[in-house]
Amino acid sequence: MRAVVKTVGTILVTIILGYPLWAPEWGLGILGEIGALGMPGGLIAVAVFFGLVALYCRALQRTMTLVRPDARTAPPASVWWMFAIPYNFTEDFFIVRTVSASMAADARMPGGFIRWWAALGYGWCGFQILSLFPGMAGYIGGAIALPLWAAHWIMTGRVNRRLAIRQPASPLTYSP
Repeated sequence: MRAVVKTVGTILVTIILGYPLWAPEWGLGILGEIGALGMPGGLIAVAVFFGLVALYCRALQRTMTLVRPDARTAPPASVWWMFAIPYNFTEDFFIVRTVSASMAADARMPGGFIRWWAALGYGWCGFQILSLFPGMAGYIGGAIALPLWAAHWIMTGRVNRRLAIRQPASPLTYSP
């Protein structure tokens, strides 16, 4: 079922991303927005954005690394699927789910915090998809997605600090 959701989601996102080709009267989409910045402005904006995504992925990978290995529901490096465009728009939901399920299984973070962390994550994922739509809907989606993403990133930093401090004790060993 996961594969079906990911495949259908990726196809739908690709259709939305391609609207400048099949409905040019709706606008030029994200490529038009980047192009409007000119050169080198558009290139700098893209580089900064992907640099921030890389830092965010590194924070999520750190979270998964700090979670007990037996509690992980995916390898820590799996968060880097956020760079697989257009697949990432659907995969981001699964990344949030995987990290939150791993934190819950680890049981060192309060359940309420994990639920809030996951809700923020799903929120920025959803509004990120809305940001792909043309016109005002896309602008509003982006304007909401970015602060939710920032808040989620801040919470991820808190998770990482708490998990790093609260490493489980080493098992006691007996040596005669």
